[in-house]
Amino acid sequence: MIYPIVKFGNPVLDKPSEAVTVFDEELQKLIDDMFESMYAAHGVGLAAPQIGIGRRIAVIDVTFKEDPDAKLVLINPEIIHTEGRHTQSEGCLSIPDFRENVTRPNKVTVRAQDVHGKVFQKTAEELLARAFLHETDHLNGKLYISHISALKRDLMKRKIRKLMKAGEW
Repeated sequence: MIYPIVKFGNPVLDKPSEAVTVFDEELQKLIDDMFESMYAAHGVGLAAPQIGIGRRIAVIDVTFKEDPDAKLVLINPEIIHTEGRHTQSEGCLSIPDFRENVTRPNKVTVRAQDVHGKVFQKTAEELLARAFLHETDHLNGKLYISHISALKRDLMKRKIRKLMKAGEW
């Protein structure tokens, strides 16, 4: 099932998500649906709040289907180590048609659980590291625009409010 992507302005995006405690077939189905929804929206990462579900689940595939082994599921993720700095253009499925340069750590280690509840750690660099941080931010009720200047953020919010008033958001 393809879920619609929740857009900026929806309160589910502003709240920390609930931890996952049950690892069952229903969770597997949700994760499958999240990958399907992410691919349909042409994304490389998707957090459960982006489809209106306030649970600590994220799916990532920075190869966008090119490498089936690159598909990652992060349940209850925590960033446990970061190093370096890297600035790159970043966007978000929940804020379509907007992009900004965001400086984030270049190397990131995440600790999470897989679909069966098994704890694992993974260290990544560049785009995958950025995806870990971006999706974990979503699960903590933050959007990438919290990492840009207040001026740029206010301009973006003003443009979005205009789109909302025009019924285009």
